Amino acid sequence: MRSHHLKSYLANLLVVDDTPDNLRLLSTMLSNKGYKVRGVINGEMALKAARSTPPDLILLDITMPQMNGYEVCQHLKADARTSSIPVIFLSALDRVLDKVKAFAVGGVDYITKPFHLEEVLARVENQLTIQRLQKKLHEQNARLQESEAKEREKSQQLELALQQLQNAQAQLIQSEKMSSLGNVVAGVAHEINNPISFIKGNLCPVTEYTQDLLRLVQLYAEDFPNPTAAIQEQLEAMDLTFLKNDLPKLIASMSVGADRIEEIVHSLRNFSRLDEAELKAVDIHEGLESTLMILQHRLKDEADQTIIKVVKEYEPLPKIECYAGQMNQVFMNVLTNAIDALQSEKSTANDVDDSSPIPTITICTKLLSDWQVGIYITDNGPGITEDIQQRIFEPFFTTKEVGQGKGLGLSISYAIVVENHGGQLRCLSVPDRGATLEIEIPIHHSKKHFSKEDLTGL
Repeated sequence: MRSHHLKSYLANLLVVDDTPDNLRLLSTMLSNKGYKVRGVINGEMALKAARSTPPDLILLDITMPQMNGYEVCQHLKADARTSSIPVIFLSALDRVLDKVKAFAVGGVDYITKPFHLEEVLARVENQLTIQRLQKKLHEQNARLQESEAKEREKSQQLELALQQLQNAQAQLIQSEKMSSLGNVVAGVAHEINNPISFIKGNLCPVTEYTQDLLRLVQLYAEDFPNPTAAIQEQLEAMDLTFLKNDLPKLIASMSVGADRIEEIVHSLRNFSRLDEAELKAVDIHEGLESTLMILQHRLKDEADQTIIKVVKEYEPLPKIECYAGQMNQVFMNVLTNAIDALQSEKSTANDVDDSSPIPTITICTKLLSDWQVGIYITDNGPGITEDIQQRIFEPFFTTKEVGQGKGLGLSISYAIVVENHGGQLRCLSVPDRGATLEIEIPIHHSKKHFSKEDLTGL
C-alpha cells in the first residue's frame, strides 16, 4: 500500500552528506521507493541545487567541512525561494543541545545515525503528507468561492487531518526534547550523587578524628608545658589557637555544602522522574520547586544576584494523582514563557529607572474543593493581547522571533492538562498588566477517561 502511494506522487528529494557511503545508501533506498533523488556532498552544492530546482524535501547532514548543516539550513530559510522547503536533519550527534539547535534554525525533524530504513521512510512520508495536505487545503479554499457549500465538508476534513498531523509532529518533537533533557538531568544527578555521598559520609569520621587529635595535642600541652624551641616555633607558625577554633567551623561549612548538593541532586531526580511514567500520587510543590531549581540560571545573573523575583504563595495541598513527569513539563513550559516575557520586556525597554517594577513571577497554589486544586503562575510582564490569547495553545503558534521558539510548549501543556488529566489550562491577561496561566486539575485522576494509550507521544 505504501509503495503504490509513493509511485502515484513522485517527490523530489535532495540528500546532503559529505560521506559518499551514506549518500549512496540513502539515495539508493529512497530511489527504490519511488522518490526522485539528487545527492550532493557539501553545503555550497546543496544551496545551489536547492535554488536552481527546489526539491520537495531536504535530508541534511550536520557535520560537514566549510559549511555545517545548521548554516546551510539558515541560508535556506533566509531565501524566499527555499524557505518553505522542509529540512530533516541527519546526524550522529545525540546531545539534547544539538537537537534543540536543529529545530531552532528551522529543521522540522531530526534522525539520529545510524538510521533505519523504516524510520527514514516514515518521517519523510510524514513531512511530504503535510505538504500535500497544505497544498490541497489551499486549492479547496480557492474553489470555495465558486461552490462553497459543496466543498466546505472536504475542506474541514483536510483541516482536521492537517491538525492531527501537526499535533503528532509537535508531540514527536517535544517528546524528543524532553526525553533527552530528562536523560541528561537524571545522568547528571546520578554522577553527582555517588561522590557527594562519599564526601558526606566521610565528614563525620573526619570530625571525630580531628577532635581526637586536638584533644591529644591538648594533653601533650598539659603534660609538657615547656615545649622545645622547635615545637614552640611550629606552634606559633601554625597558630594552634586559631586552628582549634576554625577547623570545626570549616568542617561544619563543608557539611552544609554537602547537604545543599544533596538537595540539588534530589531536585534533579524529582524533575526528571524517569522512573515515574505511570500514574501515582505526588506532591505538586516538589515538582514546582524542582523546576525552579532547574531554572535558577535564568532567575539570577552571573554574580548570583536575583534579576527575576519569585514569590511563592503555597497552600497546604494533598498529594495529587497525576503523571508527574508530564506535569513537570507543564511547569517548565509555563515558567519558561513567563521568564521569556519578563526578559523580553527588559531588553526592549528604552528607559528603565528605579521606579520600574521588579520583574516578578508569583506562583500560587490553592485547594479549590475536595476534588480539585489550582496552580496559578503570574508574571508582571507586558501581557498578552486578546487576539493572541485566542491562539496561544495552537500547535506551532508563537510570537517569538524566528529561531527562538517553535510554538510547541503551551500546546503540549494544554494536551497534558486537559486531555491527559481532565483539567483546565487558561490564559488571563491584560496588555501592560502581566499574564496568568491557570492550571486546574482533579486530585484523583479518572482512569476510565484516560488510558495509557492516550499518552503516546507526550
